[in-house]
Amino acid sequence: MDGSRTTPATVDLAAAEAVRHRAPLLIAHVWPGRYTGVFRSRGAVASPADGRRLLDVSAQRAQLGSPDLPVSTELLDGGAADMLTRLSGRAQLIVVAHRDDALTRVSWGSTAAYLAHYGACPVLVHRGAAPSAGPVVVAASARPTGATTLGYAFAEAAMRGSSLVAVHMWTRRGSEDGPRPAVVAGGYSVERREAERALAEALAGWAAPYPHVPIDRLAVPDLDMGYTIERASQRGRLLVAGIGRHGRFAEWLYGSAGPSRTAVRVVACPVVLVPGGWQAGVPVPAYGGPVAADPA
Repeated sequence: MDGSRTTPATVDLAAAEAVRHRAPLLIAHVWPGRYTGVFRSRGAVASPADGRRLLDVSAQRAQLGSPDLPVSTELLDGGAADMLTRLSGRAQLIVVAHRDDALTRVSWGSTAAYLAHYGACPVLVHRGAAPSAGPVVVAASARPTGATTLGYAFAEAAMRGSSLVAVHMWTRRGSEDGPRPAVVAGGYSVERREAERALAEALAGWAAPYPHVPIDRLAVPDLDMGYTIERASQRGRLLVAGIGRHGRFAEWLYGSAGPSRTAVRVVACPVVLVPGGWQAGVPVPAYGGPVAADPA
């Protein structure tokens, strides 16, 4: 929590995720925060007391909505990205909010982007709404490393009782390094069939573990990815993407890639970014104690 206007909604989302995953909730705040709105500083200069008040109010809000949820708080001092990255090594999920000016600034902010690439656990970014209906949408990679992301998405869809939409983006020949794609008669149809086959193969092993999760498959070229993200964000309840060696889908989501800079302005549903080394289904303590400085 940083004390911005999105703090109450982010607390609600984090508490709901903790209940869904049957995990305790740790509310962390890196001082000094922004302290806007009801959390604004009582004095001319922000003090640690403002941070403690923010944590107390946030914990009370979480317990009010989920009385049986174990809630703890911790006030940290240091760089937000660095401290939260350390916390991620002890967590099942890190929940952060998009910056307040989401409609005027297209990127998520440096902390969320840093966590996306260096965090040890999945990162959920709250972007103003938490729909209770709609499918879970996953960016499905045909690479072996994409199995982690698919497993996470299937598990989330099963927990929510929703369907799963698997989106696979293929890069047109000649467009990966920038030059205009070569136009070959019938080439689009061939590329689409190859992409659909790769997507089907990637999903083949997941039907048995999750027989009750309906699956819809969607293969799109990179040119259509911005529009696809926009529609998925408006109609889905959760977007899931992996952070791998390429990770173009995830980068488009948080605004570091040009083609999606108009699409991310309207993203509404939360987004989960899954690190490549994450082991889905392996229980990890949500909190293992105070964050200690790395040994010299």
